[in-house]
Amino acid sequence: MSNVLEKIVNQKKIDLLNVKKKYTNNLLSSLIKQNKSYINFKNRITDNIKQNKISVIAEIKKASPSAGLIIKQYNPIAIAENYIQNGATCLSILTEEKFFFGDLQHITDVKNKFKIPILCKDFFIDSYQVPLAKSFGADAILIILSGVDNKLAMDLYQTANELNVTSIVEVHTSDEAEKALNFDKAIIGINNRNLKDLKT
Repeated sequence: MSNVLEKIVNQKKIDLLNVKKKYTNNLLSSLIKQNKSYINFKNRITDNIKQNKISVIAEIKKASPSAGLIIKQYNPIAIAENYIQNGATCLSILTEEKFFFGDLQHITDVKNKFKIPILCKDFFIDSYQVPLAKSFGADAILIILSGVDNKLAMDLYQTANELNVTSIVEVHTSDEAEKALNFDKAIIGINNRNLKDLKT
């Protein structure tokens, strides 16, 4: 890894040290049991396909390293409502804090208002993040193959399966696409942008 992706991953490692102190594994288990808002993300997509309908995963994002601040008056609930009114199948909410100005709480806020599957779009580098995401109401997680090694990718995937959370495996190269075939229950996503230098 290098450049942008490496910076984000290194920052995520630092952030997780503090998060793990606040949200212990026992607390996450308790929060997950209390959360009754889970919706099967993958099934919502495949149900549309079976009916010959187009599925749209609409993204909610305040900022990005490439574009900077995108929305000054950022209101995830209002954006979600607009997407849903216009036929979104699922939502993708950026939760990375330092580079995308996101927050896991945005998932909870939207989920409390609308019954729609939500992808926690973040940089998953530790299997701990999977129950963390689910405890905030996420129905799916993102596994970026260029950001993790093969073992960690499989650990994330298996943890997600155990928690009935859909995995979206993101690839950028043909080699990554081949590897993604090992994740048989996952949705495979193709990112045209190279996350190492943000070029398309």
